[in-house]
Amino acid sequence: MQTVCVLVQKITLRTMANWRVTGRENVPTMGSLIVVANHQSNFDPSLLACSLPRDVQFLAKDTIFKHPVSNWFLRAYGAYPLNRKGVDIRAYRWAKKQLAIDKVLVLFPEGTRSKTGLVQKAKHGVTRMAMETQTPILPIGITGTKSLGNLLRHFTPRGEIEVNIGLPFRLPNVEGKPSKKLIESLTDMVMVRVAQLLPKEYRGVYADKTMKSGTTNKLEIR
Repeated sequence: MQTVCVLVQKITLRTMANWRVTGRENVPTMGSLIVVANHQSNFDPSLLACSLPRDVQFLAKDTIFKHPVSNWFLRAYGAYPLNRKGVDIRAYRWAKKQLAIDKVLVLFPEGTRSKTGLVQKAKHGVTRMAMETQTPILPIGITGTKSLGNLLRHFTPRGEIEVNIGLPFRLPNVEGKPSKKLIESLTDMVMVRVAQLLPKEYRGVYADKTMKSGTTNKLEIR
């Protein structure tokens, strides 16, 4: 079902929008993978499903599954509902299971869409998941989807839409329980890699960190 939905969405993107994807060659062809991206719209998951050369799974807030139409489309795209009011153990276990069977899991570290289009401060869930599972991370920068929040616009995407795919990398393997400071630092490191794939005016709270960092998204998997 995901293949059919992706095919239809690709047709709308190619005919109605100026859709560009750079860096497809950076996507590993096999093995588990955590995709991290900035989040401008509910359209972002389906956009990534169309832009990556592998099937993807992702978590989405449970409230958007309530409508029968959106529920069908979300599940067809590989979505699983996430309760953001506290720790959702069931969703966390589902996500870990996807990685255990070499799936591609899309996560948005900001946790919610940015109302301004600028990157917001990220939560730590992605970092903890990557460290616990030792799964490679693939950073992606998305621009042009901010105005596609309405479900109807998903079928008629317009404008300049760009997906910029960076190089995959791994977080260090830390023995014992990592400190809060280390988690915070590694989360910033992940988000700097995402921010560097965006135009400077979209980097938000990570703008200064991208200027100071020597990272150029050329830290490959080792």
